Amino acid sequence: MANQVKVGDKAPDFTLPDMDMKPTSLREFLGQKVVLAFVVGAFTTTCTKESCKFRDCMARLVDLKAQVFGIDITVPFSNKRFVEKNRLPFPVLSDNKGEVLQRYGLNFSACNETECCWGSGCYPIAKRSIVIIDGNGFVRYVWVSNYSAIEPSYEEIQEILEQIT
Repeated sequence: MANQVKVGDKAPDFTLPDMDMKPTSLREFLGQKVVLAFVVGAFTTTCTKESCKFRDCMARLVDLKAQVFGIDITVPFSNKRFVEKNRLPFPVLSDNKGEVLQRYGLNFSACNETECCWGSGCYPIAKRSIVIIDGNGFVRYVWVSNYSAIEPSYEEIQEILEQIT
């Protein structure tokens, strides 16, 4: 696994499909503040709560000129259902191969040495994480939880965005 991104790092670029299979690259948003919300899994209780909280904060985040992206390991059509069901005003990108999770150092395997995830084979899942990137492409904030039920501080996210010019 790659080292976890840190404040001050150049944000690793990526291209992922959105819910409509349109490729979306981080480099397209240079010059803008970007909030990457890595979710453990669409439709899980905490991910739904977190995504809806971002939805409810969107007016303030738009005022702060921030582009929010959810990043999930599920396939685009599942992300589309998640976005539609929860009326999310931001895209959820599909990292179904776990490549961005690895580049950002935010993945962990749900497996241990002797048995695999629920008998279905090992696959990476995201640590619940928030990464804020400034307009120059540098990481300005990283929040990571090893516990999927813990949410980030939305107030802290807004404060960081306010500090970025």
